[in-house]
Amino acid sequence: MTPDRAGTGHGRRLLVLRHAKAESGLGLADVERPLAKRGKKDASAAGRWLRAAGMPIGLVVCSPALRARQTWAAAAAELAESGAGGDVPVRYDDRLYRNTVESLGEVVRETDDEVDSLLLVGHNPSVQQLVATLIADADPVEGFPTCALALVEFTEPWAALAEDAGRLAQFWTPSHGQRGSVSSPAVPRDR
Repeated sequence: MTPDRAGTGHGRRLLVLRHAKAESGLGLADVERPLAKRGKKDASAAGRWLRAAGMPIGLVVCSPALRARQTWAAAAAELAESGAGGDVPVRYDDRLYRNTVESLGEVVRETDDEVDSLLLVGHNPSVQQLVATLIADADPVEGFPTCALALVEFTEPWAALAEDAGRLAQFWTPSHGQRGSVSSPAVPRDR
């Protein structure tokens, strides 16, 4: 954990996970679209990466959309194998489904300071826009494919979340694994 400016060791980690690949064309309401076969595989891979990286998670805030809930469930199952994900509190919040960077920012700023590591499970374009907005002194990630996971570190309390307040510590995708930050994003509109 990155120490804060006062040296108390209360840095913050924001993990931002875009839901995994969902089925389309099933005649279902958007909120009820399930994960595709590839999405289930990728969500499990995200959980294995979190487990291997030793990422403790204090709270998960997830979109109520079925594909987001299934993404977290598959990742959590992988974390539970190590004893790290089974007891993580999860909240389902409609603001993540609203898909605006402002709504996601509200959710983060409302997080209790006892939580050092927050995981959001949401949709594009807002998850990518949030990460791009928060990163200071670094180029934002290029693209944010389904099941991409960004780790942004902060030294301030959650309530003080502001533009350029964080540092992109890691970025992971199912197809490319972990990579550093790259050039400016082209924000896909796929929810």
